[in-house]
Amino acid sequence: MKRVLAVAAVMAVISVFGKAERPNMVWLVSEDNSADWLRLYNPNGAPMPNVEKLARHGLVFNQAFSCAPVCSVARSTIISGCYAPRLGVQYHRNEKPVPMPENLKMFPWYLRQAGYYTSNNAKEDYNFLPSEKKGVWDESSGKASYRKRAAGQPFFHVQNYYITHEGQLHFKDLTQKTETDPAQVKLYPYHPDTETFRYTYARYLDNHRKLDEQMGGFIQMLEDDGLLDDTFIFYYGDHGGVLPRGKGYVYNNGLHVPMVVYVPKNWTHLVPAARGSRIGGFVQFVDLSATVLNLAGVKIPEEIDGRPFLGEGVTLAELNARDTAFGYADRFDEKYDLVRTVRKGDFKYMRNYQPFNFDGLYNFYRYKMLAYKEWRELYLAGELNPLQSRFFEPRPAECLYDLSKDPDELYNLAGDPKYHSKLAELRSLLQGQVKSMPDLSFIPESQFLKEGSGNPVQYGQEHLQEIAELVDIADLSLRPFPEIRESLRAALESSNPWKRYWGLVVCSSFGTQALECTEKAVALAASDPEGLVRVRAAEFLGLTGGGDPVPVIMQALRETEDPVEVNLMLNTVVLLQDAKGVEFKLAEFADASWAQDEKLQSGRRMEYLLGSGKSF
Repeated sequence: MKRVLAVAAVMAVISVFGKAERPNMVWLVSEDNSADWLRLYNPNGAPMPNVEKLARHGLVFNQAFSCAPVCSVARSTIISGCYAPRLGVQYHRNEKPVPMPENLKMFPWYLRQAGYYTSNNAKEDYNFLPSEKKGVWDESSGKASYRKRAAGQPFFHVQNYYITHEGQLHFKDLTQKTETDPAQVKLYPYHPDTETFRYTYARYLDNHRKLDEQMGGFIQMLEDDGLLDDTFIFYYGDHGGVLPRGKGYVYNNGLHVPMVVYVPKNWTHLVPAARGSRIGGFVQFVDLSATVLNLAGVKIPEEIDGRPFLGEGVTLAELNARDTAFGYADRFDEKYDLVRTVRKGDFKYMRNYQPFNFDGLYNFYRYKMLAYKEWRELYLAGELNPLQSRFFEPRPAECLYDLSKDPDELYNLAGDPKYHSKLAELRSLLQGQVKSMPDLSFIPESQFLKEGSGNPVQYGQEHLQEIAELVDIADLSLRPFPEIRESLRAALESSNPWKRYWGLVVCSSFGTQALECTEKAVALAASDPEGLVRVRAAEFLGLTGGGDPVPVIMQALRETEDPVEVNLMLNTVVLLQDAKGVEFKLAEFADASWAQDEKLQSGRRMEYLLGSGKSF
């Protein structure tokens, strides 16, 4: 009844005044493409005349960022308006969906309550419980259309495009002719200059041309329906990518996205700059929900983390003063990592919490791409230069990049005394961010799912102090080893298993500098009551040569039936196998339920480790 009355109220306004009380909004969302791939942002990018036309009649955001470099995490951030690690939705793909925070709905729900027709065609990919979608969309399907609304009813419609998705580059050979000349593409300096890479670039640029044609058809439909004067059209990529080192990684190419907003003539008063302007202030995906609600004149829930960048109350001066963006990368399918970034102005700080866990660690879906396979093969053959090899080697615990001079993030300034104050500033900013949320990734995923998946936000608040202490232990790796001996010893001897866990991660981060911890690591590997702690101890021993990790990890695998815990352990197995040549004979686990089910991430890992999925 409430919904019917809301629509009736809107229809009454339309009948009296002859036009909608509120603007319409459309999102055109492409998959897996960073700003670099569009001529609008980069002279080497694809010409996209329909997007460029939107830009001439709207706003171009020069600094728009996904908070995560992969779809389910990015889209969970967008639909909630909250940072994913605060809500427990930071893992791709989710092993177990979780509820939305208490007193918060997916944001289109609020639009529906205000009389909007909401439609999504068709990708959702949220890491929340399916029940959380109740009342959010009038329709979410491959047939969803704004045209199904009541006459004159304002609408919010999302149209998704797959043509630029990573899967479109899973071709088997290089025979299909491209419109883009492979010889003319400009390669990133971290990629090898090969026929495969040049062809892959050309195919991807071609896909952008096709994307523009597809979106042009939709824009024409809006024009034919007489809606352009009352409809904001947002075009953005759902995160960066998709060539190797893009999607899945929090480098600039994984987070910096194109974002163009067409401004309708009847609603120019809701934007802070003239049509045709380029905006330099930073906007993030966490801000999108607040922006749409603000444009619609709907109250923004206090529980969300984002803030509007268009609509009433937003000034150009304040918008252009925004200069900070936060990024996160965790598990991507079966491959674990934990990386956080903060960018402030031209400087980007990257914190690799497991620096020994190199970027190119095997991932089933990623290595379907011929370019990925070839890159790895060239590395193993010793045919890459140092910049190209870095993807397959351990990383620094922290990096600092000046993107005004180094947009490809090649030269780490963290060790340069000239940038000491900037490093300290951004390090502190990131530490404050992960502690204040708090960041649930500092509790291993399997443990979080056991204890906190019923109410992640409440769980985070209950463990706020503990997580802050875990962050402090993890950050011991940022100081000289002699300075942290006593603090590290205290962590390794703590009664809290996750302090021991992070203490061992710090040991592995220091590598052979921490060999004096070998005796303690051997003891923890042999007798710690927590299997994940034993495996982290074995990982340190395997990486440094301080002991044989195989018996410890094999026994830990025998003792657990939790597939999420298993997958975290198998990440260590793959690391030790591929980085150090440690041999594991895993045939005894071939018939385990967690190894047989390909829907489980542990199944994917076992497929690779047993050989059937191994491509190099």
